Amino acid sequence: MSVYALIFRETPVRLWGLSSRQRLRRMLEHAGVTNVVEDIGAVPPEGSVLLLRGDYLYDDRVINAMVETSNVLLVDPSGQRPVAVAAHVPSGLALKAREALSGPAFTSDIPGVRSESPQSLCSSYQRKLRKLDPPFALPVTAQDRRTLENRLFAGAYKGVTDLVTKWVWPHPAKWATRLCVHYGLLPNHVTWTSVLLVVAAGILFFFGLYGRGLLLGWLMTFLDTVDGKLARVTVTSSRFGNILDHGLDLIHPPLWYIAWGLGLEKFQPGIPGLSLCIVIWSIVLGYIGGRLVEGAFQRWLGNFGIFCWRPIDSYFRLITARRNPNLILLTIGAALGRPDLGLAAVAFWTVLTTLFLVMRLSQASGARIVSGPLDSWFSEVDPCADNPSLSVELFTNLTSRKSTNL
Repeated sequence: MSVYALIFRETPVRLWGLSSRQRLRRMLEHAGVTNVVEDIGAVPPEGSVLLLRGDYLYDDRVINAMVETSNVLLVDPSGQRPVAVAAHVPSGLALKAREALSGPAFTSDIPGVRSESPQSLCSSYQRKLRKLDPPFALPVTAQDRRTLENRLFAGAYKGVTDLVTKWVWPHPAKWATRLCVHYGLLPNHVTWTSVLLVVAAGILFFFGLYGRGLLLGWLMTFLDTVDGKLARVTVTSSRFGNILDHGLDLIHPPLWYIAWGLGLEKFQPGIPGLSLCIVIWSIVLGYIGGRLVEGAFQRWLGNFGIFCWRPIDSYFRLITARRNPNLILLTIGAALGRPDLGLAAVAFWTVLTTLFLVMRLSQASGARIVSGPLDSWFSEVDPCADNPSLSVELFTNLTSRKSTNL
């Protein structure tokens, strides 16, 4: 059965530069719906209709679930009284569903159609972004525009990531994202700029110009945050852009470390038997080993990442030997005038990180054999708890949602 979409009751308020119709059409396209009609009469009898109020902001999980689920009425229960905001029904019930969405009070008397809230319709756990964040459908008003934009931006952030991305980049990244929206820049423009910075930083490292290389390297890591957030808040992500971004993130870090080592004038860390060759190979093999452990865990042990298994794994992701924590070590070494020690520190921390991940993979394998399928600790979080743990406060958006009443 073909799905047709009808958007009505649009709002003039634009969020991150998009009108409600533009945002919804892009979200629908990502969900596989390309038939957007202006009149219910244009829907064939054998089709179904997804009716969406344009004066509401929808979580993308809600749109995806509504597309895949028929005979459902979406209700916003957050106000003083429930409000019907969307419906997916057979074409024969479309007029009755539109009346329910247009009326001043909620009604659920459509035959065979059940009512769902965003939270009952979708899971709060987002595997791709590694975080717990309740789905939503929120009214769009001029006075709430900035709050809603902030919500969209926060929703684009991963819950489990490194300490720089989590605590240093958010505010400047939000400012840079607004600047990109203002000047009409697309995520791929930012990503291609990152590619150029990766190459330039690597060349500077190779020639021993570490200060300049680090400046470009840190700028690249910042833009790596901006392009993803820009793509999500403007609903402009593409398959090519996703491959380019993730491929760049996967490949360039070890190449930077190799270039850094080749640019050293001397390597005298003061550790007997430790050569530059051993350091570089330790970094490269440790990096590959860590990535293989992550992939093995997700493929064979759980449908989530290893850093989301237990709280200790989420904490460890903050400092795991990935690009940003390693750049901190390299920056400290360069600032002290000992770039060789910075590289040695990266090698040491990479090996330790990989050994820890191998240990966790072994423990997870044992738990899988003894207790059955593994679950992420996020699935055990009580969203209604009055006194959330520190891990819940750090790695989920539950407490921020309560504080903003959103």
